[in-house]
Order: sequence, then C-alpha cells, then structure tokens
Amino acid sequence: MKLTRRTFFKFMGAAGSTVVGRASSANAWESKAPPDSYGCLVDLSRCVGCRKCEEACSTVNGLPAPERANCQCTIFEKKRRPDDTAYTVVNRYFTGKLDTFDKPLPTFAKVQCMHCQDAACVSACIVGALTKDETGAVHYDVSKCIGCRYCMVACPFEIPAYEYDDPITPRVMKCTFCYDRIKKEGGIPGCVTICPTEALTFGKRETVLKIAHDRLRENPGKYIQHVYGEKEVGGTSWMYISAVPFEKVNLPVLPETPSPKLSETIQHSLFSYLWSPIALFGVLGAVMFTSKKHTDHSNRKGGD
Repeated sequence: MKLTRRTFFKFMGAAGSTVVGRASSANAWESKAPPDSYGCLVDLSRCVGCRKCEEACSTVNGLPAPERANCQCTIFEKKRRPDDTAYTVVNRYFTGKLDTFDKPLPTFAKVQCMHCQDAACVSACIVGALTKDETGAVHYDVSKCIGCRYCMVACPFEIPAYEYDDPITPRVMKCTFCYDRIKKEGGIPGCVTICPTEALTFGKRETVLKIAHDRLRENPGKYIQHVYGEKEVGGTSWMYISAVPFEKVNLPVLPETPSPKLSETIQHSLFSYLWSPIALFGVLGAVMFTSKKHTDHSNRKGGD
C-alpha cells in the first residue's frame, strides 16, 4: 500500500473519529454559565444617543474622555467600535423608519462586551487570563495574560481590543461589566447609573429577561418579538430589545449553540484520555510500517 496524502488523511480521519466518538460519549460538554448571574437590558427604543454612558464608562474605568463628548451630530457620521480607549460606544443607524413628517428616524445602539454566558474568549485563553465570574462578568487578569490575542480571534462580536501602542505592558481591553462595583461594592455599572431615559436596566439576568419579555408582550406593535442575547451563542449578559431588526443595528445573526461547545468537545475528545495521542501516533506508525513493507516487497520483486 503506497502512503499518499489521501491515504494518510483517510487513516487519520478514521482514527480521529474513533477517538472522538469514545471520548465524547464519556465527557459530554457542559455549560459553565453561572446560575445566578447579573444581566443588563438595552432598550434601543428608549436610547436617544446622548452618549452619557460613554462618559460614565470612561470616568469609572479611568479611560480618556469620549471623543467630542458634547457632540451629538457629527460624531455619528462614522461607525465606531470599542477599542483600547473606549469600552463602550453609541452608534446611529437609519433603518428606514420615518416620523410623522416623513423624516428618517434614527435608532441608536450602544456597543460593548456582551459578557457571554459561555464565552468563546474564555475558552480560547490558554493561560486563564479570562474567566467567567459568578457575577456574570468575563473578568480579565492582566497578570496572567501573555498577549497571544486568541480571545480577539475567538470573539463572535469582535470586541476585545489590544494596546498596540504600549510596547512594555500591553493589555487586552474591553468592558469590565464594572466588575469591582458589582462584586466588591454591591453597585451597578456606571453606564446604567447615568442613563437619563432608562434605556439600560440592570439586575439578575433572569429578572432582566422577564422585564424584557413583559415589554414585548405588552407592546407587540412596538418591538421586534425577540430578546437579542437571550439565546445567541448560548446567551449573553447584555441583552437587547428593539423596534427595528437587530441586524440593521449591527448586531450579528448568530446561532444559539455556545461557541466553545464544538471546540471544547473536540479538545476533550482528543486529550481526555492519556492514550488518545498515543493511539493516533500508533495508527500513523502502523500506516508507515505497512507502507514500508509494501515498498520493500515491490523493490525486491523488481530486482528479481
């Protein structure tokens, strides 16, 4: 049997399937979402784009003041993303809705880390610098971070940012969910405290979800009948209700399956047993040995 690229992958695929099948049956993936965590609801129909949340966030986290903090017009001419100097930003979208004078009605949307229930960034972090805390926050420990930036690649919302301009002690930067305020002081996130229209509602996640569904039920003609973040990628701590389709305010369409479920199942399947790597290398060795015997036999026949 000649060892070709196709033959090699055929054997490796068969071996891998066997290992995955055996290990996954013994180690089914389980959610690591905390059972009694906090959550925050963003009601886009109430947001007026005042950007007070940006200002409060920068103050609480010691970040630079928001770009053109008092400007509510030209700042919205460009779409912004959270970065290493701003953990949350508000963008303006025109989605086709008109007011009574047929003028376009804007929809404003706050963007920040979603603090996923089963966070892809936590799963991707190879040193445990990112952890899902019982408060619901995806907590970052800079002392453990090695700057691999796998979290940035893994995040389905493209949120984590990196301090590229700091060559000595660069950090991964993102919304902290005001972790210290919630856990150590019993407080609430800074952005929530300052919102003048009560577009932000903070509390236990289950309570916040009930509030969201109550609003949808009581105002069926006002809202899209969906709570964004309730089930997307397994659920998030930040959730949204809206009068316009979520994809029109740059909230991506995502599956309900948690991102780590597939990746961790594969990892656990391959390495949950000590013999798994040995088995794979054993199969490869057998293929090589069989191939060598076939080649030697063919050479001898050719020599005769």
